[in-house]
Amino acid sequence: MIGYVTLGTNDVPRAQAFYDALFGTIGAKRLMEMPEHGGFTMYGTGFGSPALVITNPYDGAAANVGNGTMVAIPMKERAQVDAFHAKAMELGGSDEGAPGLRGDEGPQAFYGAYFRDPDGNKLCAFRMGGV
Repeated sequence: MIGYVTLGTNDVPRAQAFYDALFGTIGAKRLMEMPEHGGFTMYGTGFGSPALVITNPYDGAAANVGNGTMVAIPMKERAQVDAFHAKAMELGGSDEGAPGLRGDEGPQAFYGAYFRDPDGNKLCAFRMGGV
C-alpha cells in the first residue's frame, strides 16, 4: 500500500551519511539519487518494496518535522530492533523510547524502539509477535 515516505532534511550529506550507515544494518541501500532535485535520495531493499526518501523541501523553505508524523520500519526479530535503535543513537540520533515490549506478550505483541534522526524526523523500529 505504501510506495515510499519522504523526510525533509536541511543537510543532505549529513542525512545520507546517517541513513547509509543505519539502513546498511538491515540490507537497505540507496536505490535512486537525484542531486538536481534537492538531493532526493531513495533508500530501500529493492524497487517494488516500500522505500524512504530524504530530500530538501521542494518549496525551498527549511525542513521541519511534523507533529505526530512518524515512519515505522519492520524488523525480523527483536534483537534487530535493539541493534537498529543502538545504531541510530551511535550515528547521532536521539532517543524517543528505548526498545521494549508495548502491551501484552503473544502473537500480537508489539516490540518497538523510537528515535529521531539528526533533522528531528521520528522513526520507529518494530517487531510484531514473539522474539
